[in-house]
Amino acid sequence: MRSFDFAPLYRATVGFDQIADLMDRVLTNDAGQNSYPPYNIEKISEDGYRISIAVAGFSEDEMSIEVKENALHVSAKKADEDEKTYLHRGIATRAFNRRFHLADHVKVTSASHENGMLHIDLVREVPEALKPRKIEIQNGKTLQVEAVEV
Repeated sequence: MRSFDFAPLYRATVGFDQIADLMDRVLTNDAGQNSYPPYNIEKISEDGYRISIAVAGFSEDEMSIEVKENALHVSAKKADEDEKTYLHRGIATRAFNRRFHLADHVKVTSASHENGMLHIDLVREVPEALKPRKIEIQNGKTLQVEAVEV
């Protein structure tokens, strides 16, 4: 595995530290990433996204969804079960904690649980001040400003 030194990036830029931190986090955590529970991330519209997580065996009361500091935390813990004797146990209902880093201006709009899948809908809401604006180009005439004496 390669390691990258982001120190020159920190010295030469201002305000881009989040990008360097994100790249560093992806490169260091990628190898040991847990794959349980499986999930999909899909783009459902220009600014809409959906995260679908396979949560077979969990009820709504046993799951928790929180947004903290631009991160979506999804966790679940199975309530204590009665003592059962399994001949084969293939359905994993072990506790999990999954974290998704959200980009700026991405908001969680809803969550639903159906057929063993937890669906979390997100939307990117860019503020008007950050949206592109068209600047009208005027003809070559210059504006003349007269000096006013006070």
